[in-house]
Amino acid sequence: MWRILFAFIVAFVLCAGLMPLVVRLCKKLKARQTILHYVDNHAGKSGTPTMGGIGFLLAIVAASLIFMRENSVLMVVALLVTVGYGVVGFLDDFIKIFFKQNKGLSPWQKILFQGLIAFVVSFFAYYHQTIAGAVYIPFTLHRVSFGWLSVPFFAVIFLAFTNAVNLTDGLDGLASSVTLVYMLFQAALLFIALYFFGDERGFRPEYINLIVFCAAVVGALVGFLCYNGFPAKIFMGDTGALALGGAVGSVAVVSGMALYSPIIGIMYVITCLSVMIQVAHFKRTKGKRIFLMAPIHHHFERKGIHENRIVAWYTAITAVIGSLCLMITIMVVS
Repeated sequence: MWRILFAFIVAFVLCAGLMPLVVRLCKKLKARQTILHYVDNHAGKSGTPTMGGIGFLLAIVAASLIFMRENSVLMVVALLVTVGYGVVGFLDDFIKIFFKQNKGLSPWQKILFQGLIAFVVSFFAYYHQTIAGAVYIPFTLHRVSFGWLSVPFFAVIFLAFTNAVNLTDGLDGLASSVTLVYMLFQAALLFIALYFFGDERGFRPEYINLIVFCAAVVGALVGFLCYNGFPAKIFMGDTGALALGGAVGSVAVVSGMALYSPIIGIMYVITCLSVMIQVAHFKRTKGKRIFLMAPIHHHFERKGIHENRIVAWYTAITAVIGSLCLMITIMVVS
């Protein structure tokens, strides 16, 4: 278990050490964030360096590979997915910044790239003997196989989380903080499954490596928050947001914890629902809005709540829901 702690420490040190270089490089290359006109209360953040996700992505990959051991197929898949989505985000950021096109990749291009990765990994999860298209029923850790239906289900999980993290990335430190806490509890759930069923179901080495990966993500995000917390010295950009979405989705799928994801990731769900409700209501009423602005964290901002307080509430709610999931699961399975 020392590997888990060391993965966290190394990822933190690497990310904290890399970020000053990433900030300087982004400034030199003029990789700066353009604030859209309708987010006028963030006008002062225009010109802040972006694409900072490169820093924590490198730290996650390095720490995971350093402390990876035998039977690490699931961790390697999670790493490849994280990097794959990070590359898609990098292309989006690159087009926005260096070709002066604010929209970057078109929505269809994003869906195509994201969907391709999602379906490849979903088929892997269906055919791999450890996963076999199965998921844990929340709070019981009883495994149920979805059969071939697991392929579209897993693909939806990937697409939902990559876009959910991206939508949550709207305030200084918001996506970083929520994802950090989410991955912490994801690792804790894996540890519980390992403790009660690891030897019986034969996935002990694979799950330990997945926990190492989660620890690397948490450590890297702690280091990144030193530069991304309010007032942010750098933004993660789509490079970071899509990479984190890939990390969240891949661990949920390959560990079988996909049904836990919308529970612990309740703030991701609320963020997405706020956008869907706003868009549907706007179209149905021909211009009327429910929220002052969507996603809902911008609505709270418009209400005069400081973004630090919003970030604190999002993080605290994620932590409380995660703690409840852990306590209920332990009580049920012990």
